[in-house]
Amino acid sequence: MTQVKGVHFAQPPGLMQPFSIPVQITLQGGRRRQGRTAFSTSGGKRNIDHSDGDPPDMHQKLPSSAGEDRAMLLGFAMMGFSVLMFFLLGITMLKPFMLSTQREESNCTIIHTHIMDDWMDCAFTCGVDCQGQGKYPCLQVFVNLTHSGQKALLHYNEEAVQINSKCFYTPKCLRDGNDLLNSALNIKEFFDHKNRTAFSCFYSPDNQSEDVILIKKYDQMVIFHCLFWPSMTMLGGALIVGMVRLTQYLFLLCEKYRTALRDEVSGKVPYMARNQFKLWSVGRSKGRSQEIL
Repeated sequence: MTQVKGVHFAQPPGLMQPFSIPVQITLQGGRRRQGRTAFSTSGGKRNIDHSDGDPPDMHQKLPSSAGEDRAMLLGFAMMGFSVLMFFLLGITMLKPFMLSTQREESNCTIIHTHIMDDWMDCAFTCGVDCQGQGKYPCLQVFVNLTHSGQKALLHYNEEAVQINSKCFYTPKCLRDGNDLLNSALNIKEFFDHKNRTAFSCFYSPDNQSEDVILIKKYDQMVIFHCLFWPSMTMLGGALIVGMVRLTQYLFLLCEKYRTALRDEVSGKVPYMARNQFKLWSVGRSKGRSQEIL
């Protein structure tokens, strides 16, 4: 303990004698006050940290930013678009493929071609509320299957077989039948030039029908693309959403860990201050006892 005594104040002449005021400055007391101040300040900071920081809440919402929101929107849009693609392609491609007859590839040669005398009836539209009746020529193409030697009637594709099984194809109905006749004659001339020339065709091995198609509209490669690209779109959207959610979850875990670590560090500081205060109190009591002795 350090004491400062005998501080004199000068008095003007004619007044009382000079007097002195003993002033005692206790450095240890100042240190004690500083220790209390530091202790209270650290406690206040800890309360502030608890109030400002995010408490560890297991039900806390995952944080998100504008970029993450856009990424989530993109992922959900991709998944919705893939579902729409599945729906449309399932109606237009997959369902006809499942209902169509399974055919295998073979070689065909032209036997003969001719146009039937009796034309087929058809309907055409000439306006909003105008419909008319017309006729179109029926072209028949007979081929020979190379693997079996069976005579068969050639069609353009599966739809031509379903619409009219007697003709090679069904043209669009027009008012003027001469244009349809010229088109049929051009096709007949093309096949006449292929006489005795083998070309690929598709037949049905399950039944003994005489229907053979030239072009297979619904093949396995088309079905593969119809299933592959919507699936990839769905997978890409799910990956985007999953990665964003994983990033948000990891960020939340980091925030919880940082908050717990900060609370642990802030809790150790008052504990150390209390220990120092206890040690100082013990030392002070020992010093007083020695002075008394």
